[in-house]
Amino acid sequence: MDVSFLGGPQPQRGVGVVAPFDFALDRELWRWVPDEVSLHLTRTPFVPVEVSLDLARLVSEHETLQDAVRALSAVAPEVAAYACTSGSFVGGVAGERAMCAAMTQAGELPSLTTSGALLEALREIGARRVAVVTPYTRSVTDSLEDYLGEAGITVTGRAYLGLTRHIWKVPYRDVVDMARQAVVGSPDALFISCTNLPTYDVIPQLEAELRMPVLSANQVTVWAALREIGAQAVGPYQALLDPAARRGPAGMASSSQLSGPMAAMAGPVAGSEPEPEAALAGAASPGSDIDPADGLDPGFGPGIGEGPFLDDSGGPSVM
Repeated sequence: MDVSFLGGPQPQRGVGVVAPFDFALDRELWRWVPDEVSLHLTRTPFVPVEVSLDLARLVSEHETLQDAVRALSAVAPEVAAYACTSGSFVGGVAGERAMCAAMTQAGELPSLTTSGALLEALREIGARRVAVVTPYTRSVTDSLEDYLGEAGITVTGRAYLGLTRHIWKVPYRDVVDMARQAVVGSPDALFISCTNLPTYDVIPQLEAELRMPVLSANQVTVWAALREIGAQAVGPYQALLDPAARRGPAGMASSSQLSGPMAAMAGPVAGSEPEPEAALAGAASPGSDIDPADGLDPGFGPGIGEGPFLDDSGGPSVM
């Protein structure tokens, strides 16, 4: 059979992605990518450390990032993106810029990080006040708030889970619950942190329910990387990707217009306004990250999303 009429394959454009060793959401990244673009992923070397400020520093060392970008250069991507939120905000604004410079030097191509992409996305939608949702412990969440504050962004409210591993297993319903508790103080937008936290399908529901743009770590990373090469991210009903959806409540569908799984997840906003900080993992005590108690999975209890989640002190707290 003569297949010469096919003429392909079509030329591809490459985006190089450096991800932490425990990144588990390759498939989610691809959902924002148009057909003519390919993602080329590589991971940082494994280190036996749970999610913490220490891990964030380890996976963002310049030498580690430079080695990864050099490896990606074999397939000639047009841009390199470091897909890790905590790893790119742990050193503050100056640290994030230094990471980009190190990656650019290693690969001789434009480079960006998730946290840098977040600031770019907030400028794009004109947001200066944000609510924050994270799966992290309190100390890592504090570091994110410090980074945003240094960049001139006010955090109006926040909610976090206190997890130290298995973040990719968090179900959408828990992300929705955190969002509802974090949105206080009239924020301009909601940011869902951590590239290892699933967010793609929950973004349109939250934008409809909360009447504000919702950004997520994976979303802003892919959006910024594609914009760098003159391409456009794809995704339905997301304000960052569709300027028409940024025009306030009239530009977004109400939750009653949703169908399928999104309608099943949608529900009324909590009747009473929560405190500015809602730690869904329980009342977190000050101090450094501590290993969980023996016999408990440091992330989830008997059922995913059913608790007990662990707070920063390592003690269980039923949601």
